[in-house]
Amino acid sequence: LIFLDHIPKDFPKLKNDAFLRACHGQETNHVPVWCMRQAGRYLPEFREFRAGKDFFETCRSPAACCELTLQPLRRFPFDAAIIFSDILVIPQAMGMDVQMVAGKGPTFPEPLKEPEDLLLLQPKVDVNKELGYVFKAITLTRHKLDGKVPLIGFTGAPWTLMAYMIEGGGSTTHSKAKRWLYRHPEASHKLLKMLTDVIVVYLLGQVAAGAQALQVFESHAGCLGPVEFQEFSLPYLRDIARKVKDQLKESGQDVPMIVFAKDGHYGLEDLSQSHYEVVGLDWTIDPRSARERTGGKVSLQGNMDPCALYAPKERISEIVKKMLEGFGTRGYIANLGHGLYPDMDPENVGAFVEAVHTHSRHLNLK
Repeated sequence: LIFLDHIPKDFPKLKNDAFLRACHGQETNHVPVWCMRQAGRYLPEFREFRAGKDFFETCRSPAACCELTLQPLRRFPFDAAIIFSDILVIPQAMGMDVQMVAGKGPTFPEPLKEPEDLLLLQPKVDVNKELGYVFKAITLTRHKLDGKVPLIGFTGAPWTLMAYMIEGGGSTTHSKAKRWLYRHPEASHKLLKMLTDVIVVYLLGQVAAGAQALQVFESHAGCLGPVEFQEFSLPYLRDIARKVKDQLKESGQDVPMIVFAKDGHYGLEDLSQSHYEVVGLDWTIDPRSARERTGGKVSLQGNMDPCALYAPKERISEIVKKMLEGFGTRGYIANLGHGLYPDMDPENVGAFVEAVHTHSRHLNLK
């Protein structure tokens, strides 16, 4: 892992470390807040910038990713930025063709159908060569942020990526991918292990490039039952965190990691003992119960229903206040329980951020 020796040391000094402090369970003046998909289609400037451009071409342009990452921070006082990219750059790096089809979303023209298709994947991925554009985007963005807030890097988790690679796109049942788990368990583990190996090097590359925190998206946890989760998701999530941490320890670095297993509430206790500092929650989990079930082992992130942003601003403020009272203000990062939707009003996103800051400051004074 040669790239760890080339850490750029001349990044601007961080001015707002509330997010990083909250990841580690330390006190903060206010509860930090950011939103999944904060760089997204709900912003008119995002739509304008992206108009007529191919999605993955944009992902491969460090300057474009940097601009899209910074856009929401010009509008809102978010406490963290997350690099603009996509989880499906990993299957691309492994040799699969992925296209973003208008009105349909990500599409694999030739998904994996049978175990022998694993032979078509690159067994060894040169991450610097295949995904260097992400690292360049992170380094550029880290400089352009000028220390305003920390920059989060991210990846999809192995099971979530496997599901896309077999389904060939989004799915409500994930039955093709789950068929593999039941019919081809050995091949499934082989693929999950291949993905894990690439992800670990990819995340280390992001840190070397300047990422100050890492989030692992297990977006498809919800279609697994507890037994399948224990076998095909959790061991790999733990592996990723452990291997990344071990490598970073060698170079004396401490980068907080967040795991977000959407709809995986059955796995909350396990996730809180998986080497991640933060567990991200969707909106189907009660804040107080999440605190009890994780037993103070981790910080928590989430979990307002994104659709609450359709409410009037006063109502958003009430919902946020209740959420903050449920989580408490320590070891907590406010976020939505999923990404922002394209038809949301930016003004209401602003109201959400403001409500988190205002109410949490009041609660801290009590």
